[in-house]
Amino acid sequence: MSAVLSEMSHPSSEALINNVVLKADNIAKVFDVSPPWLNRIIERKGKSLLRAVDGVSFEIQRGETLALVGESGCGKSTVARLLVGLYDSSQGNIYFEGQNIQVLKTPAGRRLRQKMQMIFQDPYASLNPRWRVLDIIAEPIREHKLLPEDKIADRVAELLQQVGLNPADGSKYPHQFSGGQRQRLSIARALATQAEFLVCDEPTSALDVSVQAQVLNLMKDLQRQFGLTYLFISHNLQVVHHVADRVGVMYLGKLVELAPKKELFAHPRHPYTRMLLDAIPDLEMTGRARTPVAGEVPNPLNPPSGCSFHPRCPHATERCKKEIPEARLYKGTTLVACHAVEEARL
Repeated sequence: MSAVLSEMSHPSSEALINNVVLKADNIAKVFDVSPPWLNRIIERKGKSLLRAVDGVSFEIQRGETLALVGESGCGKSTVARLLVGLYDSSQGNIYFEGQNIQVLKTPAGRRLRQKMQMIFQDPYASLNPRWRVLDIIAEPIREHKLLPEDKIADRVAELLQQVGLNPADGSKYPHQFSGGQRQRLSIARALATQAEFLVCDEPTSALDVSVQAQVLNLMKDLQRQFGLTYLFISHNLQVVHHVADRVGVMYLGKLVELAPKKELFAHPRHPYTRMLLDAIPDLEMTGRARTPVAGEVPNPLNPPSGCSFHPRCPHATERCKKEIPEARLYKGTTLVACHAVEEARL
């Protein structure tokens, strides 16, 4: 797939090479979920391995938002944690600004680490309840030795203003804020290191709908102001439509479609992408029928042979049951892994 990615176009191949912030090259993550060894001996069972991410490749351009979508358990959050080094990949490589992120574990990786930050799903759990806001936001500044101590409070006040909060809020504790305000604090903490690339793991899913819109608009404003690059993880396609430039669709650990947002929403190619879009409620009241997502996600410990989506796919053939589809490029911008699309049956 990485060879195909190099052909994918934004304006020119030279611009593409110079503008790539992050590249994931055939990455995978396998978890050992086996019971204790004594139980395995008694039950005469071998190891149980969960392939949460399976050969995923993509590139993210500077200043863009790439969204990853899919049902729960498809591997989106695992990809997020791989990209920032919270998990070690079982195969493949991840490059940030041309450097393998394995360097993050070395002293020389300190500068690289401060450029990559993560905003977690739950603002209630991601902030230390025992610390004042000033100390929460100042922690990464102190850790990376970015400012002298006497200038840190002013920097925190500036960050609070940038995310729409009052500088005086630095003296408060997290429990004194609403959910939306806590997520703003998480964003301020991520920006404290002058980060350029933010991995956002369902950053608004725990918030009310009205508050979601406020936080998403703030993130877009900050992106324009500071030239930020986002990887945005979500299962909410309406949110993705609002924030993304390109969208990747994941199923059982694999990337099955990757396309510009407008192309994907207007002309989805993979049957799974079509199924997800058909399930979106018709909020514009056009009378479009709502089609629920058919079937259940297979057990990831025992995935289907061939194309993992074939048990739920209305276009599956014998080939789909036996052969894993290769990702192929269409119209120079859309990457799809599907036998039916390849054979022009879709």
